[in-house]
Amino acid sequence: MNTKTIVFYVAVLVLTAMAPFMFPDFRIQLATLWLMIVVALTWDMTGGQMGYNSLGNIFFYGTGMYVAAVISIGMVHDVGAYTDASRLELMTFTEAQYFTGALVGIIGAGLFCAVTAVLIGYVTFGLRGPYFAIGTLGVAIAAGELVSNWGWVGGGQGISLPVYPGNFDVGKLFFYGLFASTGVALFVFLKWLYSTRFGAAINAIRDDEEKAEAMGIHTLRYKLTTWAMAAFFVGLVGGISGFQLIHFEPLETAYQTINLGIFMVVCVLLGGKGTLWGPVIGAVLFHLIKEVTWNYFLGWQWVALGALIVVTVVYFQDGVMGWLTQRKPEWFGIRVDDKKTARTGAAQ
Repeated sequence: MNTKTIVFYVAVLVLTAMAPFMFPDFRIQLATLWLMIVVALTWDMTGGQMGYNSLGNIFFYGTGMYVAAVISIGMVHDVGAYTDASRLELMTFTEAQYFTGALVGIIGAGLFCAVTAVLIGYVTFGLRGPYFAIGTLGVAIAAGELVSNWGWVGGGQGISLPVYPGNFDVGKLFFYGLFASTGVALFVFLKWLYSTRFGAAINAIRDDEEKAEAMGIHTLRYKLTTWAMAAFFVGLVGGISGFQLIHFEPLETAYQTINLGIFMVVCVLLGGKGTLWGPVIGAVLFHLIKEVTWNYFLGWQWVALGALIVVTVVYFQDGVMGWLTQRKPEWFGIRVDDKKTARTGAAQ
């Protein structure tokens, strides 16, 4: 990397660390922004880099919530008794039990989702194109319905986790730190991954899977590994969200296919599929638009979202990154032969 690039990345890290202190009233919104960045980056791993557009990544988010909750509660109390709506006993957690349960639960959620992705992938990756998207969406919807009827984890009433044991403002910083550190770690990991042979292999699958197989690439192995890695990080932020929200329900919060399940796709389309920075830029822009419309145009927020999708699809089919690459190629290290371009334009 050149000096300008290093300075840029250092500035981003400094801004990330200082943001919750510079804008203390918006710590929850900043944490949500990092959540959006993570889910957008993970969706692009399969949708943008590998060419498999999933509508079911929300499955790993909701499953991460419930797995983290079950692990953290089960380390201290009986889960069935804890979620029983008729219980009269007050079940508490010490500070040590809270943090230990949160750590083990969040990591366990990521690992569980990664394993689940491999198992589901053996079935869903037999589908391609819109059939894969619909198949993964079906998995997410089915999971939400099953959990909402599973009394052991609270059923439709949801499940409650212990409150952060300390100052409320410190708790906001704590969750912001978890989301931000996960997002930074994911970005650094993907920057390295996409520069390796693995990144070239999943791009080959996206461009032409049959040719990739003919070249000796074990496509199913790469697809399963990519989805498992994406599911791991989505499961992590799902677990973190569960502790941040304290109480969550299966259909409205955990497996929210209409909200977050669609938002992560829109973020990638807005920023640019198949790029490293595209999902990040898209998540930032989408989150800003969402916060403005949800706060100042309540009742019209879905109209604004629909308009944003239409404008993106019609005028920015390659997203913001694609639009910038075409108009400012020098920003991305692309050299343009002005004379050749001029000659081509004159000939046309």
